[in-house]
Amino acid sequence: MSSLVRSASLTHYAEVARSAGLDPLVLLADVGLSPACLHDPDLRIPSDAVRALLEASAIASGLDNFGLRMAETRLLSNLGPVALVVREEPTVRRVVRALVRYSRMLNESLFMRLDEAEGIAVIRDELLVGHAGSSRQAMELLVGVMFRSLKFFLGPTWNPLRVCFAHAPPRDPSLHIRMFGHAVDFGQDFNGLVCTTRDMDAPNPMADPVMARYARQLLDATGGSGSMNAVDGVRNILLVLLPSGQCSIDQVAQQLGVDRRTVHRRLLREGTTFTEVMNTIRRELAAQYIDDGTRPLSQVADLLGFSALSAFSRWYKQQFGEVAGRRRRAGSRTKY
Repeated sequence: MSSLVRSASLTHYAEVARSAGLDPLVLLADVGLSPACLHDPDLRIPSDAVRALLEASAIASGLDNFGLRMAETRLLSNLGPVALVVREEPTVRRVVRALVRYSRMLNESLFMRLDEAEGIAVIRDELLVGHAGSSRQAMELLVGVMFRSLKFFLGPTWNPLRVCFAHAPPRDPSLHIRMFGHAVDFGQDFNGLVCTTRDMDAPNPMADPVMARYARQLLDATGGSGSMNAVDGVRNILLVLLPSGQCSIDQVAQQLGVDRRTVHRRLLREGTTFTEVMNTIRRELAAQYIDDGTRPLSQVADLLGFSALSAFSRWYKQQFGEVAGRRRRAGSRTKY
């Protein structure tokens, strides 16, 4: 079953498509989405269809920044009911934590994480859609929306220390520079924003703790508590641990504050195993990295936590039934 996302993810899609000479209704039909998605922001629609729509639109228009164009004028209100909570949080750190907590209410394929150490705050955003193919446009839309949301609280002159994307740079980076400044980097190990902890400490003058409590109660009552099941919790940690190569079940258990037997038991209750979860997330990331086509296969192996390229190559052949290099050559023929 496909993960679902609020149809608000397509805010400004029609305008950007038409400005690029595309017919948005035709493209929606091509991926099986209803025109109602453009008018009702609270529909739940398949996230893989949204990803496919954005990638197809980028290819048809020749605009490799199509997703970022959609993010350029996003408002906090586009987050729907989640905006009611984040708008009332007392600090930017609490704003980000609320976005992390309720991220699955916005997009079930979205994994967010806030890490802080030595004065640096890293907000990681990852999309795991379960299908081969590029997620470039959806990823730039997601990071752009996060950037716009933080700017709402930190002011129009604020910029993060770095804006990171795992994919290759666009042909023309002018829109990225106009939106993010010159601190945007491509080919990184993760997608997201790097800020200072001082940014996270910044107060929110609009905060009303009483309203925040009521808003959280409202979201939690409608099933938006954001509490992760065991599989999602393990996946979220693996996203961070994989590039370090320290991605054993013992390492994950330590991050969760339990022992390895507890992790095994919780995953078995949900009908899976640690190895299956690890392979699933590796398959999804491998498909993205291979189709992106800019990283050496040795770097892909490192990012997926393999100790050697040969180990990655054997695993890839076993999982996909083909050689990674052959898949990359096939994908290179469908670039923008």
